[in-house]
Amino acid sequence: MEEINKSEFEFIQSCVIPYRISNGSIELLLITSIKKQKWIFPKGFIEFNLSAFESAKKEAYEEAGVIGENETVELGSFELKKKNQSAQVKIFSMEVTKELKDYPEKNLRKRKWFTVKDALENIENSDIKNFVHKLEVKVKPANHNPA
Repeated sequence: MEEINKSEFEFIQSCVIPYRISNGSIELLLITSIKKQKWIFPKGFIEFNLSAFESAKKEAYEEAGVIGENETVELGSFELKKKNQSAQVKIFSMEVTKELKDYPEKNLRKRKWFTVKDALENIENSDIKNFVHKLEVKVKPANHNPA
């Protein structure tokens, strides 16, 4: 029997970090996971007929009820290990343009806007925290200098 190469990814997922600029600061939208009620970003398997980003946007709509810009940045990817499986997770940023009152998983999850500092305190995954820092560097709120 052939040995399976453990370094190969069994799945590819995509994750979106929804953000907005509010009063000159970046705010991040976190949702709760269904089982453990931990604060996370929308994430799921990449659907066969969608790109990684399109799939991430779909997760943002289904899980968090938000729609965003098409000008989205891929921040990178990391390996997520759970039990006997591993997945490559591609991370995207998405500026939220619309927050819906009704969406598919509204009754399964909570959603909440956090400052970057508070989001980092509530996120457990260190890889995800690194992507939040990357986002913070890439998305600089416009400095309004009154004339």
